[in-house]
Amino acid sequence: MLGTERSAGGRQLVPIAALLALLVLSIVLGIQATAPVTLGEQPPVDSGATAWMLTSTALVLLMVPGLAMFYGGLVRTKNVLGTMMHSFAAMAVVGVLWVVAGFAIAFGPNALGGLIGWDPGLVLLRAIDGTVGANGVPDLVFAMFQGKFAIITPALIAGAFAERVKFRGYIVFIALWSLFVYSPLAHWVWASDGFLFQLGAIDFAGGTVVHISAGVSGLIAALYLGRRRGYPRSAMHPNNLVMVMMGVGLLWVGWFGFNAGSALSSGEKTAQALAVTQAAAAAGALAWIAIEAVRHRKATALGVASGILAGLVAITPAAGVVSPAGAVALGFIASGLCYAAIQLKNRLGYDDSLDAFGVHGVAGMGGAILLTFFIRAADMPAGRDVVSQLGVQLLSVAITVGFCAAMTIVLVVFVEKVFGFRLGATGEMAGMDHELHGEHGYGLLNLN
Repeated sequence: MLGTERSAGGRQLVPIAALLALLVLSIVLGIQATAPVTLGEQPPVDSGATAWMLTSTALVLLMVPGLAMFYGGLVRTKNVLGTMMHSFAAMAVVGVLWVVAGFAIAFGPNALGGLIGWDPGLVLLRAIDGTVGANGVPDLVFAMFQGKFAIITPALIAGAFAERVKFRGYIVFIALWSLFVYSPLAHWVWASDGFLFQLGAIDFAGGTVVHISAGVSGLIAALYLGRRRGYPRSAMHPNNLVMVMMGVGLLWVGWFGFNAGSALSSGEKTAQALAVTQAAAAAGALAWIAIEAVRHRKATALGVASGILAGLVAITPAAGVVSPAGAVALGFIASGLCYAAIQLKNRLGYDDSLDAFGVHGVAGMGGAILLTFFIRAADMPAGRDVVSQLGVQLLSVAITVGFCAAMTIVLVVFVEKVFGFRLGATGEMAGMDHELHGEHGYGLLNLN
């Protein structure tokens, strides 16, 4: 039996070992292919802007353990560590991939007809090691700031199929998804030569790139992998709502770096983004309290947390272009949309475990589309009015949804068939903590 267990453990490590080998090969090739960088005349470093961007980078990274706590508290006791590991694994896997190739794909010049960006000099960030952007912020700071977005996005996806996936399958999936979905989409929306950027699509801090992509991809993966065993007949209550509230608190704090940091400066636009982030989150929480008070005569902690997230997600694409009044409106609307989406999920019976689509996907689409009606006149793209910009936003959302859905189904099928993705019945009953990691989150075995 011991030999069998060791053999099974060895098989679980194969895909991880293969991934590490691929990363090492990429690093070696990148070093060999990249010529030394010759620095020309550069703008001076803006110490104020750089300090804020360093702070924002740390704040966005703080969101990842915040998400781990939020998701970890929502699952059953037997899956708390396994669920939190999904967030921390993203920090490790995507943290390396972004440096090796992700940044080059996202922010390199157009390649393959604009499908991706690419510049071999950006492999391992060699070409920007010592360069300064036009805003006075070192390019390495910008790359690391953007890298934190790349880390948290696949971690968000994990909420949709929580409690029922193998760790090895998840590792392979997020590695492939980061390179083939996130990085190309980031190029289209945020790179200066990306076609959605050129079209004038507004996504200030990641409504499409982060939240719609994560929500849609999570939904597709959840539908393909199927429901948790016993769902929805068996009650699957959160194991620790205190941890959920702490997690959402960290997310709220980190979101100021997420949105205000996306101004890439320290000035008026930064202040505007910070103000509307606060307003939208508060409005989202208040709206969810009101909905639950009307429907159930009581406000729940989980409802408040959900409302906060709905408001934060909705304001993300709009943070740099709407007024505080618009932010309050978006927060209220987003809470209503997300509440309705979760009720619909419950009626349809599909298992988006932690409502990754119901919150991130729905609020992300709502914010990306509805921002059109709240744009400051000064921030409306040149030559556009509300109707024409609405058309651009709808097209951007449609392209994002279609691309993420198509690519995700390909990747999920591939990972399931080649490496195994869905956890078996015995493992799911035992729980991910014991089955996949040989540990227990609270030092005891509790199957509830």
